[in-house]
Amino acid sequence: MAHIIVVGNEKGGAGKSTVSMHVATALARLGKKVSVLDLDLRQRSLGRYVENREEFLRSSRLSLPTFRLQTLPEIDPATLNPGENVYDHRLSAAISGLEGDADFILIDCPGSHTRLSQVAHSLADTLITPLNDSFIDFDLLAHTDESGEKILGPSVYSEMVWNARQLRAQAGLKPIDWIVIRNRVGTQRMVNKEKMERAVKMLSNRIGFRVAPGFSERVIFRELFPRGLTLLDLKDIGVRQLNISNVAARQELRDLMKALKLPDVEVKI
Repeated sequence: MAHIIVVGNEKGGAGKSTVSMHVATALARLGKKVSVLDLDLRQRSLGRYVENREEFLRSSRLSLPTFRLQTLPEIDPATLNPGENVYDHRLSAAISGLEGDADFILIDCPGSHTRLSQVAHSLADTLITPLNDSFIDFDLLAHTDESGEKILGPSVYSEMVWNARQLRAQAGLKPIDWIVIRNRVGTQRMVNKEKMERAVKMLSNRIGFRVAPGFSERVIFRELFPRGLTLLDLKDIGVRQLNISNVAARQELRDLMKALKLPDVEVKI
């Protein structure tokens, strides 16, 4: 069966689609068969990323490692039994159609609570939650006291992950490997950065997730979006000399892929 990676949280602007695109591209470059689903049916950032990539490859006549974008199939509501949710069936039908022809299925969730996102979390073998290095984003995971030093309790998103874990346990499935990645971490030693580091570490021990390094804020991510490219594609499109920022960004991606510890993946990017 395909290994399912879900990239999710319930806050926009944390870098979910950027992480999704780079993880999917890295896996494709490592020779894995990858399919992706974009569950943000309105904004479709990942879907647009992939469509931009396909158009760029056609127009430039280049061949780069890529992956398959799968849309959710339509389900006739008349075929459902009373109480069944059409979105559940659309997602399960998409997954069933992909499992036989994919090593990895990556699902990018919207930055809000939806039924699709809730079901996707229960399907996750690996859950990646990008988090900006801010207590505004940390509130997504847990509530703290006014000093930011004491955890008062989990947030609704952490509770949703807990419910997803319970559903998997009841179904006899292996536990979710939950990784929280810290994006946009400042390079300078600041009080907020140190408080965030302590808070994330405390919470990881309390509710059970691993912490991994994410991406810094870099212009290159925004510049590559219209062509659907990633950091890993630069040399293939003629960029022979990478600047210091791009080299550092590639190292961040390498570190992230190693930290994910995905099955049968030897990081060579």
